[in-house]
Amino acid sequence: MDVTCRAMTPADIDAVAELHVRGWQAAYRGLMPQGFLDTMSPAAQAARRRAQGVDAGEVVAEAGGRVLGWASVGPYRDGHGDAPAPGCGELNAIYVLPTATGRGVGRVLLTYAQGELRRRGLLPALLWVVVANTGARRFYERAGWYADGATHDYEVAGATLPEARYRWDG
Repeated sequence: MDVTCRAMTPADIDAVAELHVRGWQAAYRGLMPQGFLDTMSPAAQAARRRAQGVDAGEVVAEAGGRVLGWASVGPYRDGHGDAPAPGCGELNAIYVLPTATGRGVGRVLLTYAQGELRRRGLLPALLWVVVANTGARRFYERAGWYADGATHDYEVAGATLPEARYRWDG
């Protein structure tokens, strides 16, 4: 599959909302309350996205003219007061349409996102991953990310999910 990456545009909002919701529903099945996952709506997600606009750090992966993946990078959102260094970056999110997983889309998208972090001088880069999401953790580890020991709890729909912070030194 010939996958290319580019900056996200407003024309991508519907496709990104669809893959974001479907990605959550697939990745977090059994980890988050199923009722919450079942009520997630691509249309509602797209409406929220249109209201907030597209951020300069958002990128999409596509093949054959179809958006198959989305990632968001930027400065580390240091809501925990725990940045290991000034100027850290963050991989805020990365999702691939579930029907495209295992076909190299995520790997191409992550490589592109890492390049964006490097180009912006946002190193080291950090991300948060649900501890029980072993598939995602393996994916990041294969790309050179490693758990740096920081943890916190992520609250969603009445559930508490432990998250681990991963670091990539670029």
